[in-house]
Amino acid sequence: MSTATATVVRPRRSAWSWLSNPWGKARFLWVIAIVYVLWSLLPAVIAVIFSFNAGKAQTAWQGFSLTRWYVSDVNSVWQDETLRSALVQSLKLSTLSVLIAVPFGVAFALALDRWRGRGSGVANFTMLFSFITPEIAIATGLFLLFTHVLTGIGLGFGAQVFGLSMYEMAYATIIVRARLLSIGREYEEAAMDLGATPTGAVRRVLLPMLMPAIVASAAIVFASSIDNFVISQRLSVSAATQTIPIIIYASARRSPLPSLNALASITLFGSTLLIAVAAVVYRRAVQRERGTR
Repeated sequence: MSTATATVVRPRRSAWSWLSNPWGKARFLWVIAIVYVLWSLLPAVIAVIFSFNAGKAQTAWQGFSLTRWYVSDVNSVWQDETLRSALVQSLKLSTLSVLIAVPFGVAFALALDRWRGRGSGVANFTMLFSFITPEIAIATGLFLLFTHVLTGIGLGFGAQVFGLSMYEMAYATIIVRARLLSIGREYEEAAMDLGATPTGAVRRVLLPMLMPAIVASAAIVFASSIDNFVISQRLSVSAATQTIPIIIYASARRSPLPSLNALASITLFGSTLLIAVAAVVYRRAVQRERGTR
């Protein structure tokens, strides 16, 4: 008995049908993505390269120097008191913003996740207030708050810490709340079925599962705070409270040295490292969670 081999003839698709569905297959999207990434990274790469320029020019390459504008030269980040003070000020401001914004953001996310009564909609809108309001409006409002209402604090470092913490808290809230939605209530309910109190279930079950999101939110808040200009500049009162973005903006009006590139490169390296660590921690936690299900 012979077996007939059937040949499947696929219909030919026209060029228009091939182009009309860009989401069906990644035809040109990957090219657009690569061009976008390269265009976004090119200015930062150029700034980092010129931080290792041996000369003082920022537009002409005059040789390679690994340490001149970082530690060796009198105008370097390490030896220039103004640049060193701005770096220390930015690190202190970002660290304190993380220590304040992240715990309050986690608590706010838990409250929004549990709140089902009257006023929950207003609370959700308040959480999104930092994203829908122009930052210059928030900075102006904070300026008036600390100069007319909270006069005991006044302008300066304290106002910068409280203002940035309030502004950055929304990032932590959104990240942690998204993690809460993916986790669900099953783990807490199982812990309470085994005898844990509601507080104990949150402390011993939910918070460890939220730790990757908390780490990610801390990294994002730190990176956003160290690069913030509008709020930090509006609440600054003297040279002692100037941060890295303020120094870079003020120096742009005169002939800047490559030490400014070095200062910006330090913040770029630090922020990138923190984001990378947070991404690795989050990915490993998600993989472990999928493996246990």
